[in-house]
Amino acid sequence: MSTALRPLFVDHLVFFVEDLSRSRSFYQALLGPPAETSKESVMFLAGDTRLFFVPAQLLDPAFDKQRIGLNHLAFGVRTLEELLQVCRQLDGAGIHHSGIQIDHYGNREFLWLDDPDGMRVEFYLRPNGREQP
Repeated sequence: MSTALRPLFVDHLVFFVEDLSRSRSFYQALLGPPAETSKESVMFLAGDTRLFFVPAQLLDPAFDKQRIGLNHLAFGVRTLEELLQVCRQLDGAGIHHSGIQIDHYGNREFLWLDDPDGMRVEFYLRPNGREQP
C-alpha cells in the first residue's frame, strides 16, 4: 500500500489586485522590499512562500471574503514580541489594524487588517509550528 504524498510547504500564492502600485506599497510595509518587480507583477517572500500580486481585469471589483474563494491570508509569528513588533511596524506605516486580540477558536493572540483591495490579512501567534490554530 503506498503512502500519499503530502506537500511540505506552499510554494506561491497569486493575488489579482486593483492597483499594483498601491498593493506594492502596502505589502512592502508588511513584508519589506519585494524580491522581484516588473510592470506586470510584484513578488514578495514570506519565508519560502512567494506572494505574487498582478493587476486584475475587473469583472466584479468588490472583494468579499464571504464568497467562495479566499477568506483571508494569515502570516505566522512565533512569539508575542514578534506580534508586538508587527503592531509597531503597522503603526509606523500608518496602517490601521485591529490591535492584538485573542482568537476564540485557538485561544491565541492575533491581529488583522485589510489590504487596499479589502482582502483580510492576519498575523497569528503560533509558538510551535506543529500546533493547529
